[in-house]
Amino acid sequence: MNPQPEHPGSAPHHTTGQARGRRRRAALLAAAVDLLTDGGFAAVTHRAVAERAHLPLAATTYYFASRDQLLAEAFAQLVTAELDTTRAWIAEHGLLGLPAQVAAADRTRQLGLWELYVHAGRDPVLQQIARRWSDGCIHLIADALHLPGTDPRVRLVYTTLSALWLEHVVEQRPLEDAGTLLTLTIENALHPR
Repeated sequence: MNPQPEHPGSAPHHTTGQARGRRRRAALLAAAVDLLTDGGFAAVTHRAVAERAHLPLAATTYYFASRDQLLAEAFAQLVTAELDTTRAWIAEHGLLGLPAQVAAADRTRQLGLWELYVHAGRDPVLQQIARRWSDGCIHLIADALHLPGTDPRVRLVYTTLSALWLEHVVEQRPLEDAGTLLTLTIENALHPR
């Protein structure tokens, strides 16, 4: 005998409430990501997130135990999106096309991502997410070079690419030479003299 709900309409209402909760939480997380990309780490406050999401202030603390949790989940979302974008770009343009991807990327979004990456040095939770980003990039490069991810040449290419990317995003250095430097690094890594 299957137990029947006391109120026949209660199960769908519960499901509707859960869907509403997921939408509200997703809206808050999207707002935190937007704020990170617009104004960096300091821009993400409970009040600013709630305002950006068009939700009451209490919603931020209902769905996220702390600002740290909100930042960590926003960083994780940024990392996932960045890895997906990079994977697709490499598939379409090859590894040597990455400087063009960096040039085409939204600079404020990139600044937010790198700011959190640096801040991860002081926060063990963010550090795990930062490592996932680095390891993901290394994996993408290893696949593109047809080398194991543990091969030091992969790390050399990753380090070169990261430095060029960071110089462009932070110092706004032009990327004209980046393709040449990346090509030289890959050639030297794959065919040492």
